[in-house]
Amino acid sequence: MTARGATPLAWALCALSVLLVVLTLVFGALNYDSLAALLTGVGWNAVLGVSFPVVGALIATHRPRNPMGWIACLVGLSEGLVGFAWEYATYALQTAPGSVPGGALASWVNVWAWAPGAGLLLTFVPLLFPDGRLPSRRWRFVAWLAAVPIVAVCLVVPPLTWSLRGPALLSDQPPPGPGAAVAAAVLGLAPVLMLACGLACVTALLLRFRRARGVERQQLKWLLYACAITVVAAIVTRPGSGAQGDVLLLLATPLFAAIPVATGVAILRHRLYDIDRIVNRTLVYGLLTAVLGLGYAGVVLVLGPLLGRDQSNLAVAAATLVVAALFQPARRRIQAAVDRRFNRRRYDAARIIDAFSARLRDEIDLDSLSSEPLAVVDRSIEPVSASLWLRPPGAPGR
Repeated sequence: MTARGATPLAWALCALSVLLVVLTLVFGALNYDSLAALLTGVGWNAVLGVSFPVVGALIATHRPRNPMGWIACLVGLSEGLVGFAWEYATYALQTAPGSVPGGALASWVNVWAWAPGAGLLLTFVPLLFPDGRLPSRRWRFVAWLAAVPIVAVCLVVPPLTWSLRGPALLSDQPPPGPGAAVAAAVLGLAPVLMLACGLACVTALLLRFRRARGVERQQLKWLLYACAITVVAAIVTRPGSGAQGDVLLLLATPLFAAIPVATGVAILRHRLYDIDRIVNRTLVYGLLTAVLGLGYAGVVLVLGPLLGRDQSNLAVAAATLVVAALFQPARRRIQAAVDRRFNRRRYDAARIIDAFSARLRDEIDLDSLSSEPLAVVDRSIEPVSASLWLRPPGAPGR
């Protein structure tokens, strides 16, 4: 597809997805009692339904031959459709029965509309990233197998559940009938097969990263970093329940946009090489937060019983002062440890430059130092070639 034909189609899909997300929020506001319940109920769906189509439209506009842009558009459209179908059906059939038409049809769409988005996101995004091609021909079987659950849910489930559309499809209890039993079996096996194919596709992504060099390696770093952030956000928010779980979900909801944003940055190559700094800062401040948090809790737990319940504020103040005093030393030590382990070239270059700086302070013989700058540059920066020019004594300066 040419850029002229891709641009209007991609942005039309994006506009449709955003419209579905807006309608999801509107009907969700009518279904939920509070803003917090609305955001925790449909927040992550809204983030995916907006971020994926926007990024997909940008990729499809600038890289129309790369299928990653169209995959992102379809993921966003699927997320927007399933969120809208659920909230609209809930309002039409449960919150205000009979107030709006089409509730039964929306409940039917909700049963199977999730499959394209989930299947493409779990399997084809890691399998085809970043150039839209398979790592090798050996992965064709995995690609075909990954398409099986998507096709099964979209072709088998709709005709089997058409006669059951209505409030029965919104309840936790499975509707009676042989067709419902077959549909339930397909809906139960499809996610399992998607996850299995997803693990195989992540393996392909890791193998591609292992042999990648240059720009492709930086692109893969972006996606792997975003996947790690998303997994951490899902783990942190999943066990939560009650008010604490809602707060964690609200804080982590924007992180679900990490994968589409990273995909767009990697494929469009916008600030591509910033990923090394981002990963470094994430590791440093993540470890620093964990260390200082444990230190704060330890000081409070130790001083609290010693000072008594009446002096609990004193223990909190002491813990705060200790954490503030340890912030800079702990940050420097953690930064050095991260550089030594994950950024060895930068660590070695810094040591070489520090040693040369110390020698410059102590050495007064210029002739003995004339050859060392080239050696320092070669060992720290590793250029293709390097030369040294010294202005002769008495030459006019600029």
